[in-house]
Amino acid sequence: MSRMAKRKAPKIKLPPDPESEAWNSIPWRKLEQQCFRIQKRIFRASQRGNTRAVHKLQKLLMKSQSARLLAVRRVTQDNQGKKTAGIDGVKSVKPAERTVMADQIHPKNWKDTSPPVRRVWIPKPGKTEKRPLGIPVMVERARQHLAKLALEPEWEARFEPNSYGFRPGRSCHDASEAIFNAIKQKEKYVLDADLKGAFDNINHQKLLHKLKT
Repeated sequence: MSRMAKRKAPKIKLPPDPESEAWNSIPWRKLEQQCFRIQKRIFRASQRGNTRAVHKLQKLLMKSQSARLLAVRRVTQDNQGKKTAGIDGVKSVKPAERTVMADQIHPKNWKDTSPPVRRVWIPKPGKTEKRPLGIPVMVERARQHLAKLALEPEWEARFEPNSYGFRPGRSCHDASEAIFNAIKQKEKYVLDADLKGAFDNINHQKLLHKLKT
């Protein structure tokens, strides 16, 4: 084979995608700062017990373009399940579609009910039984994350300092360290308990009333 034949074909450089460039050029750091400023105000209002101000600021946050764009980026780019489809089969959202999605999740466009989830059964480690996992459609995940951005600072201000489950900046290792520090001085009883099907059986209406949200 001749030397000319051994040469690799030159790579063809594709022109940049204007939609991707427009999405990537969004000032994400500035949007994060804008969102955080409102979250900090929610946190402080919750500490003061000013429920009216909390709800007003939460609505402001969910209507803001900053929070909506960040929510869409989270579920379409950052999350591990970004390529897992819901019942509509959508598992990859292009940049132009992400901008449309940010408009779709504005609270004024929210419907009374959410679309059904895709049910997947996940094996439990070391057990024969499986646990159900509901996978929402992509746009519903974005709505849920938008709500999370608004709700989290309110409840972080009210949660007890010794709770660790599903809280930002905390992990099971932090909980283990807290338990170790609490029992190292003298012997104490430790209760390990689990509520079977707690969220399946709890009265959701009473729970929402209790949360006052």
